[in-house]
Amino acid sequence: MSNKPAALDGIKVLDLSRVLAGPWCTQILADLGADVIKIERPGVGDDTRTWGPPFIKDANGNDTDQASYFTACNRNKRSVTVDMATADGQALLKQMAAQADIVVENFKTGGLRQYGLDHEALRAANPRLIYCSVTGFGHDGPYAERAGYDLMIQAMTGMMSITGRPDDVPGGGPLRVGVALTDLFTGVYASTAILAALQVRDRTGEGQHIDMALLDVGMAILANQASAFLNTGKAPERQGNTHPSLAPYQDFPTLDGSMLLAIGNNGQFARFCEAAGHAEWAADARFATNTLRVKHRGVLIPMMEELTRTRTTADWVTLLEDKAVPCGPINDIAQAFDDAQVKSRGLAVTLPRHAGDGIESITGVASPLRLTATPPVLRHAPPALGQHTREVLAEFGIDAARFDALRSAGVV
Repeated sequence: MSNKPAALDGIKVLDLSRVLAGPWCTQILADLGADVIKIERPGVGDDTRTWGPPFIKDANGNDTDQASYFTACNRNKRSVTVDMATADGQALLKQMAAQADIVVENFKTGGLRQYGLDHEALRAANPRLIYCSVTGFGHDGPYAERAGYDLMIQAMTGMMSITGRPDDVPGGGPLRVGVALTDLFTGVYASTAILAALQVRDRTGEGQHIDMALLDVGMAILANQASAFLNTGKAPERQGNTHPSLAPYQDFPTLDGSMLLAIGNNGQFARFCEAAGHAEWAADARFATNTLRVKHRGVLIPMMEELTRTRTTADWVTLLEDKAVPCGPINDIAQAFDDAQVKSRGLAVTLPRHAGDGIESITGVASPLRLTATPPVLRHAPPALGQHTREVLAEFGIDAARFDALRSAGVV
């Protein structure tokens, strides 16, 4: 934990989002120092609190009823329970939004209007408010009313059509990416948009509405695959771990398993061939350039596979690591966290939990944002449901008597 001031000190975020895309965005803001107040349903909370197994273990190593999924995207936040379906709950949230800098929500298009918590209503009361909406398909267009989920978006955007092995090989067929990639990227894009809106507000004094759609993000992160189609008219196809534009750039069998070679230029290929004892390959007219290697990959790759099977993965990594040839093992997640570089960078972080629920600490992945002057500050473990309700509402002027009345009425 750093004593340096955080980048977003003094910024207050009212987080009305659930599941992953919105909470991923607000966790980024929280790591950068914003005070993120996570609003949850009394007695229920964020859906992902129950998305298990696996579950968080208590101090005795026994499973609790709290899913580990929730902890992936809710650290550094304070949990407040408010029933927004009640008039008193709506009044509380409006009072909080009037003092907030940012609101993030991921309700269906128009879903918060019935509670008076839509961006028009809240920004009318607080013109400086930056209001970020996250939906499946955006706030206009024929699909605006539809709910959107990451798996659906991966299918609709074509992401699954380029992920997995070709249909004509064993195990072929479309696959989803192993994490909810579109949700995660939407969270990252949303946080970027919010930071841009803060900069605009510094100049103009005005907030704005941000309309983030999983569909838009899903199309954007097709990246080179999208540009290939848009500029050739030919839809890319699945090709397993090979690359449409680079060769050799894929997994290779070794004596004891497999490894990954990511050769991106002619110099790297020549250095690989020299180290592997086949300098003549780099001089072969069929393999002289990347474009030629892609064209003749059907000849080159079997030759390389025959060679790579003669050494262990570790031997190949040792041979190539000082030759500037990208090569590495294909780890599972346990092996990844045991990697020397991962440990050196401190990428697993354990935070103490002070919620009185038997969970003493929670471990997560460190923020990848490395700012020298204002680094991310990890202040709180992911909170228990409603852990900070009394504390936060007191900061907004709710005295003990009113709080007790709201609690008795089931509003908080």
